[in-house]
Amino acid sequence: MNSEPQTPLWTSTTKMVVGLTLVAVLAGMLIKFQSILPPLLMAFILVYLLYPVASLLSHKLHLTWSVSVNLIYLLLILLIIGLLTIAGFEIVTQIQSLIGLVTRSLDSIPLVVDEFTNNLRESIGPFVPEIETINLEQIGNQLIDAVQSTLGRAGELLGRIASGAVNTLAWTLFVLIVSYFIIIESGGLRERILQVNLPGYSEDYTRMSKEVARIWNAFLRGQIILISISTATYTIVLGGLGVSYALGIALLAGLARFLPYVGPFITWTVLALVSFFQTFKPFGLSPVAYTLIVLAVSWLIDALLDNAISPRIMAETLKVHPAAVLVAAIIALDLLGVLGVVIAAPILATIQLVLRYVVRKLFDLNPWDGLEENPTPPSLRTQFKEWVNGIRARFRPHLQKKL
Repeated sequence: MNSEPQTPLWTSTTKMVVGLTLVAVLAGMLIKFQSILPPLLMAFILVYLLYPVASLLSHKLHLTWSVSVNLIYLLLILLIIGLLTIAGFEIVTQIQSLIGLVTRSLDSIPLVVDEFTNNLRESIGPFVPEIETINLEQIGNQLIDAVQSTLGRAGELLGRIASGAVNTLAWTLFVLIVSYFIIIESGGLRERILQVNLPGYSEDYTRMSKEVARIWNAFLRGQIILISISTATYTIVLGGLGVSYALGIALLAGLARFLPYVGPFITWTVLALVSFFQTFKPFGLSPVAYTLIVLAVSWLIDALLDNAISPRIMAETLKVHPAAVLVAAIIALDLLGVLGVVIAAPILATIQLVLRYVVRKLFDLNPWDGLEENPTPPSLRTQFKEWVNGIRARFRPHLQKKL
């Protein structure tokens, strides 16, 4: 029996050279084709979101996997066409008008400061405060420059989105095609979505896949719930208070959930400017009183979302500090654009998990020691029921006392 001669084993130096070469080639490709990274990430996120839906249809309706996937993507395409036709242009127009109003309002801030200073002098009477020692005009101009720079970038972004509709639709088509082939070729098996065969590391790869899936599952499902609740709540409340551009501000407040600290501050700033400078003030309120009421309601909504709803939905799954998420969002914005800000938290949690594994392997330690194997987060329906039951349990004692 003839056997083929075995090739010599690579030395450690050869392995290191080949490994470093592969890393360099991969890094070069990522730099060269950096623009394709966000669509690819969107494709994998879309696969992760649609896989449970396709699995549910296949089991409940007794459909084949290909029929379920084709049905989902047909409905998704119809939904995209409907949104673009009905609401897309209206939303863009409203947000552009909102940015224009805020920019004009910023130009009026120095006049408001001068008027406030004069009224303060008159109200105090003979005691004239030394307001001249505080350069309010310089502070106001610095604030205006900072906010105008941010709004200018947002306006440029919206302008690029509006003018580059064809490019956006092309990338959307690319995302749909890539995600479609990935999910339909899996055949209904989650492990076939992304197959990696590492000899001797199959158990570690399986465990790492579970931990990464848990992170992204908690983030995506949790953020969908939080953004939906935040957008709906702001739309209803701001509309009831008579705030102009309620839908645009509500969308801004929903997207601001991705950016700790800075996101709510931007929302409150825009909300204060709009409510102060809009012409219609309900109930005959003064601009200052109306603005304070709107800001107080906005703060109450964000407090309820942060302290009552978000902990129940997100729990401690990501385990990353908000300040670290903010830094990661700035870095991801430069690398991946707006998508980087959206997914900065799960990317940071994934990098933290991988670094923990690498460091413990370097010191010959068990990489999974001390890492709890948390169960898969519940479904959206289960999380919503738990949130509703928690609200009922919190208010039931007060209702019983009144009765």
